[in-house]
Amino acid sequence: MQNYTITKITDLLSEDDVDRELINELKKDSRIGVIKLLEKWERKKEAIKKQKEKLVEMSRYEKELYKQGFKNLAGVDEVGRGPLAGPVVAAAVVLPDDFYILGINDSKQLSEGKREELFELIHQHAISIGIGIIPPQQIDEVNIYQATKLAMRKAISQLAVTPDYLLIDAMKLEIDIPQLSLVKGDEKSISIAASSIIAKVIRDRYMKRLGQDYPQFGFESHMGYGTKQHLEAITTYGVTPEHRLSFAPIKDGLK
Repeated sequence: MQNYTITKITDLLSEDDVDRELINELKKDSRIGVIKLLEKWERKKEAIKKQKEKLVEMSRYEKELYKQGFKNLAGVDEVGRGPLAGPVVAAAVVLPDDFYILGINDSKQLSEGKREELFELIHQHAISIGIGIIPPQQIDEVNIYQATKLAMRKAISQLAVTPDYLLIDAMKLEIDIPQLSLVKGDEKSISIAASSIIAKVIRDRYMKRLGQDYPQFGFESHMGYGTKQHLEAITTYGVTPEHRLSFAPIKDGLK
C-alpha cells in the first residue's frame, strides 16, 4: 500500500463501492495525507448513512399510503407567505413509489447549490410537477392565507396525472381528494419536501430576475423579505408593482 500515491488513493476512495480490504490496508498507512483522506472518507460515509436513514424516515407516510392502495401521491407545499414583495409560489409533486434520491429535505435546510441540484433530479424522476403562482395584486385582494390555498389548488390542477391522495404542508384544502395535513411536513414527507424544493427554486429565480429589473431593491439577496436593506429601499424609492400593499409596514406607511 505504501506504493500507492496520495492521488491514487484519492481516486480509489472516491469510488461508490470501496473495498473493505482496501480500507483495512489504508489504516496501516502512517502517511499524514492518507490518514486525512481516510478521515474524510469516514465523514462522507457517515453523512451518507444519515441521509439514507432520513430518506427512510421521510418515506413512511408514502409507504403506508401505497400499502393502502393509493398510487399517485402528490406532495404540496408553498414558499413566500411572509415576504413584502413577490408572489407566493406553490408546487405539487407526484413521485414514483421507488423514488430514492439522497439529500431530500426541507428546502430551508438546504444550501442554494443543493436545492438547485435536487431541483434538477426531482424534475428528472418525478411522475408529474404542477406549479401555482399568485401575484402580489391578488394576494392583496384575497389575503395571503387564501392566496396560498389558491396557489396550492392551481399547482394541483397543473399536474399531468390526477392525484388520488394529497400530502400537504400545514394546510387543509377544500378539494375532493383525500388528504393529510402535516405540520412541518417538509421535514416529514419526501413528497412535501420535493414540492418545497421545487417551489423555493422557482420563487428564488423569479426574485433574482426582479433584482435585475429593480437593482436598487436588492431582491436577489433578500427575496422580498423585510430586511433592513429592503425597508430602507422602500423608504427611499417607494414601492414597485411587485410589492404587497396590504402587508405591514408598507400598508402602515401608505396611510
